[in-house]
Amino acid sequence: MAALRLSPLALSRSRFALSPLAETLGTVIALARPGPAPWFAAWHARHLPALTAVGDADPFARGLIGLVSSTTWLPRCVAIPPPDGLRTTLADELAAVRAVPDAAFRAALETSAAHPHPGHAVRHHRHRDLAWLTGHAWADRTADLLQALWRTHVAPDWTRRRTLLERDVAHRAGLLATRGWPGALDQMSRHSTWEGPDAIRFGRRPGPDRVIGDTGMLFVPVSLATGTWLCEGPPGHYAQVYPARGAATVHAVTEHAAPGRALARLVGTGRAGLLHALRQPATSTELAARLQQSLGTVGGHLAVLRDAGLVVGTRVGRRVVYRRTERGDLLVGDAEPDRGHAADGLNPAPRGENGMSATDPPG
Repeated sequence: MAALRLSPLALSRSRFALSPLAETLGTVIALARPGPAPWFAAWHARHLPALTAVGDADPFARGLIGLVSSTTWLPRCVAIPPPDGLRTTLADELAAVRAVPDAAFRAALETSAAHPHPGHAVRHHRHRDLAWLTGHAWADRTADLLQALWRTHVAPDWTRRRTLLERDVAHRAGLLATRGWPGALDQMSRHSTWEGPDAIRFGRRPGPDRVIGDTGMLFVPVSLATGTWLCEGPPGHYAQVYPARGAATVHAVTEHAAPGRALARLVGTGRAGLLHALRQPATSTELAARLQQSLGTVGGHLAVLRDAGLVVGTRVGRRVVYRRTERGDLLVGDAEPDRGHAADGLNPAPRGENGMSATDPPG
């Protein structure tokens, strides 16, 4: 089993990050693979026609999507560590994709083609000969494709997804402060386990250990993937992508009913609406846009609700993400689907193996 080895300095500098590129890759994999998990079957049915149309119009797009979704080894030309932590933008990451020369791009795809997913071997066979890899400037074409897929399938609900991811980071940051990295990484993935004081085992497949550089390791949550994969950059730079807590529910959320009259009479219509809006955690700016209220009005309501113990704010980078407390849930009359002990059970449990820049088979 391969391991990631961290020096004390690398361990102290390891941190969490967000990656719009990883979110896009996870989305494409989830959409392209048949037999979607029940918790996002409706989302899958809604988005699949648009993805199919992209492949029908462009053999290169069809081949690349088919290969990425049917391999256990994501190509290094797209599995790239996010460069700017929690502030990483898709433009940052696509710039790194565009910088890959054609020779390195083909080599990365050939490695992926040599590692078929056991559950998608028939689909994989149609793309592994790389006959669709024609022309040149493949990195630019890939970046353009990923940009288009982001706009269609991720950007419309990125605010809600990002809130889920930030909540996962805040949860694990709390574990890190009290229990150290072993506690923060606990249940991140079935195939990623802490071993001894300085190593993370991340798969069953034999392979050489990797040494993490002094900049540390990145851990990147995504909302749709059912497995994990390793992103590899310059020597010593690695990021592990994993499913966020509550990922099973993020695409099954339905619009909540209007605030009940009794609750509105108790706390006021504005605060009742804000409590209902916090069924999913959000920043004050996101709440103001969602409720079409001024930022000052929302801030005033949040201050009152926070003093009453109905909401709590958690700082994530430069943002403060608000969520309801258990008391707030009880007052509204519903509960967050991924709260408490039930949350761990909602994470899709992957099966199979994981390797460098590889994905676990879906659960």
